[in-house]
Amino acid sequence: MKYSGIGGQAVIEGIMMKNGCAYAVGVRKPDGNIEVVKDEYHGFSERHAFARLPLVRGVFAFVESLTVGLKTLMISASFYGEEEEETEPGAFEKWLEKVFGEKAEKAVMTLTMVLAFAMAVVLFMWLPLFLAGLLKPLLGNLSMLAFVEGMFRLLLFILYIKLISRTEDIRRTFMYHGAEHKCINCVEHGLPLEPDNVLASSRFHKRCGTSFIFLVMMISILFFMVIRVEGLLMRFASRILLVPVIAGVSYEFLRLAGRSDNPVVDLFSRPGLWMQRLTTSEPDRSMAEVAIAAVEAVFDWKAYEAENFPDGPDALGKKLKEEYALQRAVQEG
Repeated sequence: MKYSGIGGQAVIEGIMMKNGCAYAVGVRKPDGNIEVVKDEYHGFSERHAFARLPLVRGVFAFVESLTVGLKTLMISASFYGEEEEETEPGAFEKWLEKVFGEKAEKAVMTLTMVLAFAMAVVLFMWLPLFLAGLLKPLLGNLSMLAFVEGMFRLLLFILYIKLISRTEDIRRTFMYHGAEHKCINCVEHGLPLEPDNVLASSRFHKRCGTSFIFLVMMISILFFMVIRVEGLLMRFASRILLVPVIAGVSYEFLRLAGRSDNPVVDLFSRPGLWMQRLTTSEPDRSMAEVAIAAVEAVFDWKAYEAENFPDGPDALGKKLKEEYALQRAVQEG
C-alpha cells in the first residue's frame, strides 16, 4: 500500500474526499445526477507550528475533522432540502436569523457540535463509569474496575451502532462509507480509478475514524488501569481531562498504521478493521461513481499512480481485480 494522503467521510447520499486543505463533496442528487462542491479548509494547525507537534496534532486534527465533517454534512443535506425552501421558516429558524443574522449557519454548527459532544460524554463516559461503579463492591480492585468500565463502553458503542443502523438512511450512509474506503484503497493499490476497480477493492481501511474511536476506547482502558483515582466524580473528571492525551496517542498510532505495512502494526490494526464491519457496507455501482467524482475533484490519481505504480497495480490490487472479475463472470452466468 502506498500512502496517498486522501481522507474522507460519508455524507447524506454522497461522499466527502479531502486532500490537504482541499475537499470535495460528491452527492447523488434526487434527479440522479452527481453534483460536486469543492472548497478549502485552513485549520488552526496549518497556521501554528506547535499544533503540528506529535501527540498535540491529534487533538487539533480531531477537532478540525469534526468541523469539516459537519460542514460537509450540511452541504449534502442542502441538496435534499431544496424542495422545502419555499415553505415558511419555523419559529426557531426565524429566531436564529434574528439573533445571529448571516452567522446563523455557523451558530447551528457550533450548537450541534456542543450537543453531540455532551451526548457522547454522557453515553460513552458517564454511563460506563456509573455502570462499572455499581459492580465496585464485587470487583474492589480499581484496575479491574477500569477494565470493566472499558468493556461497558465498547458494548455501548456496538449497541449504539447496531441501533442506528436499523434506519434506511444510516444503512445507505454506511454503504457510502464503504464506497469511500474502496475508492481510497483502489488508488493506494495502483488500480485505475474506475467503478469496477473500486468495487473490487476492500471496504476496510486502517485510517478510518471507526478505527480511531476503537483505539481511543482501548487506550483509555490501559490509561485508567494505571491511573487510579478514588471517588466517582474524581474518576469522571480524570476521564474528561485525559481525553486530549488519549486522543493524541490514538492519532499517532493511526497515523503510523496508515503509512506502514509492518506486520506488528497490521496486527494491532486488525481489531479496528473488524469494527468497521459495523460502520461500512458493500456499496453499489452508483455510489462508487460518486466516490470517484469526489476524489477526482481534489486529487490527480493518474499522476500519483504513474509515480508510485509504474509497473501497474501491486500484488493485492491485481488479486482483488482478478477475484472481482471472476465473481462477476459467475453472477452473469
